[in-house]
Amino acid sequence: MLDKKIFGTLFFSIFAAVTGVGIVVPLLPVYAHSLGASGLYIGLIFGSFSLSRTFFLPYFGRKSDKSGRKHLIVTGLAGYTLISIAFVFSNNVESLIAIRFFQGIASSMMMPVIQAYVGDITPKGREGFTMGLFNMSLFMGLSLGPLMGGGIKDGFGLEAAFICMGALSLIGFFLSLFLLPPISQERVRQRNRAPIKWRRVVQDREVIGLFLFRVAYTACIGIIWGFLPVLADAELLLSSSTIGVLVMLGVFISGAIHMPMGYLADRLNRKMMIMIGGMLVAVAMIGFARAGSVYDLIVASLFFGFGGGISMPAHMAIAVFKGGESDAMGSLMGLMTMAHSLGMLAGSTLAGLMMDLLQLRDSFWFGAGIMFTGTLLFFMLSRRKPGVEGNRNQLIARS
Repeated sequence: MLDKKIFGTLFFSIFAAVTGVGIVVPLLPVYAHSLGASGLYIGLIFGSFSLSRTFFLPYFGRKSDKSGRKHLIVTGLAGYTLISIAFVFSNNVESLIAIRFFQGIASSMMMPVIQAYVGDITPKGREGFTMGLFNMSLFMGLSLGPLMGGGIKDGFGLEAAFICMGALSLIGFFLSLFLLPPISQERVRQRNRAPIKWRRVVQDREVIGLFLFRVAYTACIGIIWGFLPVLADAELLLSSSTIGVLVMLGVFISGAIHMPMGYLADRLNRKMMIMIGGMLVAVAMIGFARAGSVYDLIVASLFFGFGGGISMPAHMAIAVFKGGESDAMGSLMGLMTMAHSLGMLAGSTLAGLMMDLLQLRDSFWFGAGIMFTGTLLFFMLSRRKPGVEGNRNQLIARS
């Protein structure tokens, strides 16, 4: 049975922290552009965050499987709070890149470990619903954050947005510090066997397919976060508040349908849900590339939201199932979050280069191609055997 106290603490802690990040992230491209940053430098601001996460995620995910979860979660949230202060004093593009790099390290202590903790307490057969419900905290935070950020910047200035980010991260820190049980009571510390070796995790074809799909999906997120604000500001002359709404809309829709889609993922073909969602995301990226008005951007954002909302609960349900059966929940979540970081890094950096060498809108065409490719690769890598929902006895081989 799901431990509601632990789940609620993790849910509200991550919601507070992610809302704070969401306040700032959509404002950074416009701020960097005002400082004279090129498309490549805008991509590096987002890419540096993903670069540091890519290196540290496997380490912290594996460490949490061996030593426990709470201390890493609390440390990561404390780091987010301190980094918010550093943003207040940044005044050039180079400092923004450096701060985002260290923010990625703090995130790697927190995000996969929290997801692994939720996976630990998830009842078997309810992976889709539980992860769909939990992921609402992420998507609600990321949707509310940009909406708040645009209004805060327009009314009080950019520094006020950074301060709000720090305050919300501090709330998450105190919630986790005082409400999560001691490490000695965590299930990961009470098991009698070691997690499987890394090579067994990365040799599983379905895990590889999940990894590549996640890379493609988050590459599209990186493109939207990095270049939709620039497109809306430079070509359509929209206000910061309107840009915040646009960035928020797709994330909000995705978060709103995560729980019902998670419920369906426990009853329908999860792989089919992933592929349908991937195709919708690819169509959304084409919509951004062809947008000629704010209404076109709204429609594309809606498609993007529905695509992510359909695919990601099923995606996480498969990952949680495989992580639980292999006693490597932290390792699996670290790998999936690593895919998230690689996608953000590749999407934002390569799209920035395309903006400099070709045109801004070509970045979104690039995203559509990545998403189509990622969805096709997932289908090819997972088709050799029935899906998780068809045969729950097919597990990752233990070492």
